[in-house]
Amino acid sequence: MEAGAVTTAGTTDRYLLRGVAPLGGERVDMLLAGGVIERIAPEGTLWSDGDAQVVDGAGLVALPGLVDLHTHLREPGREDAETIRSGTRAAAAGGFTAVHAMANTTPVQDTAGVVEQVWRIGAEAGWVDVRPVGAVTVGLDGEHLAELGSMAHSAARVRVFSDDGRCVSDPILMRRALEYVKAFDGVVAQHAQEPRLTEGAQMNEGVVSAEIGLAGWPAVAEEAIIARDVLLAEHVGSRLHVCHLSTAGSVDLVRWAKGRGIDVTAEVTPHHLLLTDDLARGYDPRYKVNPPLRTAADVEAVREGLADGTIDVVATDHAPHTREDKDCEWAAAAFGMTGLETALSVVQHTMVDTGRMTWVDVARVLSSTPARIGRIDTGPHAHGRPLDVGEPANITLVDPSAVRTVVPTEQHTASANSPFGGRELPGRVVATFLRGRATVLDGAPVDGGGAS
Repeated sequence: MEAGAVTTAGTTDRYLLRGVAPLGGERVDMLLAGGVIERIAPEGTLWSDGDAQVVDGAGLVALPGLVDLHTHLREPGREDAETIRSGTRAAAAGGFTAVHAMANTTPVQDTAGVVEQVWRIGAEAGWVDVRPVGAVTVGLDGEHLAELGSMAHSAARVRVFSDDGRCVSDPILMRRALEYVKAFDGVVAQHAQEPRLTEGAQMNEGVVSAEIGLAGWPAVAEEAIIARDVLLAEHVGSRLHVCHLSTAGSVDLVRWAKGRGIDVTAEVTPHHLLLTDDLARGYDPRYKVNPPLRTAADVEAVREGLADGTIDVVATDHAPHTREDKDCEWAAAAFGMTGLETALSVVQHTMVDTGRMTWVDVARVLSSTPARIGRIDTGPHAHGRPLDVGEPANITLVDPSAVRTVVPTEQHTASANSPFGGRELPGRVVATFLRGRATVLDGAPVDGGGAS
């Protein structure tokens, strides 16, 4: 029988996961009921009472449901590229149970009304928990602070604030934002890009950009902002999160800041763990992204930084675009790549299968730590919790022995701008459970599984 297959019919909120390996350890039977993990017992000792669906977990690793700190869902405003429903369906298919929806929508998520709209649509879709990210500045214009307090105290309970896509380049505004979010234990997630150093930039500045004639994007444009902001965070005693870190120098700066005791966290994307700027030689806009793909030395540095804990989390920066915005000449193409449905596979390929990380580490960087940074690790809708009795049944089952070829048009996101199209990647998400309700079974989203 194929791993993950449902072998016994029953209600939709009781599941017996038979023979799964939590975090890659000893195999157990696990009963999910009432939205929580009700029982855990040695493999082969729990049996369905006829009211639970049995999932064959042979060969499957159980992880806490994945949490993404950096997802672009495009709604409201760009539903032609993605909707909250299509994006969260893709997230569930990728093993996620919670995502943080970035603020660069139309209108921008800079008021309580807009973040509550995104939060409510996400709840109605039901595939994953959607936690809106509030804008730092009004309209992402970098001139005036947005309504941080009202967003924090709204029904959406925003705790992460970012102008992602644009850097908060004014040091006075950045200081004020860091001071403001302390009142409600928030965090400013900075898009580290000095705008004056990247005007007209198209790709990483280096040998490849010089050879193919594309305007270069220097590493120092990222590193200068990180250096400034860790010192600002230290000065005001606030939390800082660095979005999509991409250079060796950035890793060194974050490592230095942590050694100094500064409250800084950082993320790396799957594409920066695997891809290099050599891919730009073909002028294929699938590989145009912000920050740009860097050198092989940078890839090695971010892998090392993730393995040693300098980089705290892997975040997808899932950035769907329409065909018109990507299927054009490089200079006119939009920056960005999809990533929700391939993130876990890329992490397995680059970090687990290379021996740099274990499945325990994967749970840390893709679940517990992002949940803690986003402050969604407590309460009845908590994520990133241990796989223990009484904990919320947010669970991902992955078959690490599976191998698949990525076909972007067969993914559940509404856009097909994946940089991994045609690549063979390991691992397959077999099932995803959100508070004990199956959103994915047998590797496919469950019909009606997104209903709240």
